[in-house]
Amino acid sequence: MLITYCYRIKPNPEQVVIMDNWLELLRRHYNYALGQRLDWLRRTRCQIDRCSTVSQPIGEIPDKVDYYTQQSDLKQTKQLFPNYKNIWAESQQVNLQRLDKAWKKWLFPDKSGKRGGRPKFKKSGQMRSFVFPRVNNPKAGAFLENGVLRLSKIGPMPVIMHRPLPVGFNLKQATIVKKADGWYVCLSLEDDTVPSPLPLDEVKSTVGVDVGLKEFLTTSLGETVPASKPYRTAQNHLARQQKFLSRKHKGSNGYKKLQNKIARIHQRVGRVRENFHYNTAHKLVKRYDLIAVEDLNIRGLARTPLGKSILDVAWGSFIHKLEAVAVKCSVHVVKVNPHGTTVDCSNCGAKVPKTLSMRTHECHKCNAVIDRDENAARNILQRALNAVGLMVSAGGGLGDAQPMKPEAWGWNGVQTT
Repeated sequence: MLITYCYRIKPNPEQVVIMDNWLELLRRHYNYALGQRLDWLRRTRCQIDRCSTVSQPIGEIPDKVDYYTQQSDLKQTKQLFPNYKNIWAESQQVNLQRLDKAWKKWLFPDKSGKRGGRPKFKKSGQMRSFVFPRVNNPKAGAFLENGVLRLSKIGPMPVIMHRPLPVGFNLKQATIVKKADGWYVCLSLEDDTVPSPLPLDEVKSTVGVDVGLKEFLTTSLGETVPASKPYRTAQNHLARQQKFLSRKHKGSNGYKKLQNKIARIHQRVGRVRENFHYNTAHKLVKRYDLIAVEDLNIRGLARTPLGKSILDVAWGSFIHKLEAVAVKCSVHVVKVNPHGTTVDCSNCGAKVPKTLSMRTHECHKCNAVIDRDENAARNILQRALNAVGLMVSAGGGLGDAQPMKPEAWGWNGVQTT
């Protein structure tokens, strides 16, 4: 099992200059290596007897460029550019591994037939992190002991250990990240033991979750969680700062200072959203043994007129966090096809078409009247239980669990950011 803990570090001014220099040198090397690959692809993309001598000049056919050839060229790079000798060798290798991973995602589709975008050249300042692939190892470049992080060729620096490292996990790698408000170290930890999910015959509490914009989520028991919209709350302030930035001379000290201020606003928006997602996920996981959610096409929904609001609530990010939290707590998370969950009646199965403005489900066949989101959540739960082979009543849930008021979740309807 792999987890990542992020801590803030306090480097001195000299160390900040060294790490900034590392990031810039790694960025240049990344761009050079990417240029090598693109040039090789351009020269060898078709057979030599089929190339056009007009639009494609035929020159010397270069050897194949991959991670291993570029890694072997690191020795020559250090001879031509001595500054690269000051960078930990394994960090340079990981930099090339990142490029190789992005390159393969672009050229070769995954199991579902999807491919990533073409790797892009990084502009100045876009390289934000470098990696030490080994920690607390005799041959490692990073050591963490008693709240002090010692990096090879950089030196020791204090770490703000706001929470202790979990017992039984081994430190695998350290990623030094530059953010808008300072420097951080992301520690990857590994434990050989993997929590096994709860057996299905021992599942006692289940819930279906329907996500939305008015209410962030509605459960099959009628519980609701108000939507947190951090970007909508901050967008007016953000727009003013971006307007001021447009009047600054690009590259000036005032421009860079205001640019960092805008980055801090975006950082706060992301942190508020992340904290809300984790709190909600933990509340669900602590109360239920099986959680049913929709397998939504977020990219497709983001192209609709409601795209900004959909990206603000970040359903996909929440479901991803919910799955991660559920794995650690041995809870089942089942994704189901969302098609028809709002239209179908959870009581009798009849089709009841609705528009977005219709917030109540009124079945013409069985006369059931409930909230449309609760009706969808019950359908989601029914499909999930059918998928795993469990039975559920028409009202949703196993046993005699009763709906709880929203106050039981800790929300009183007032949004705070």
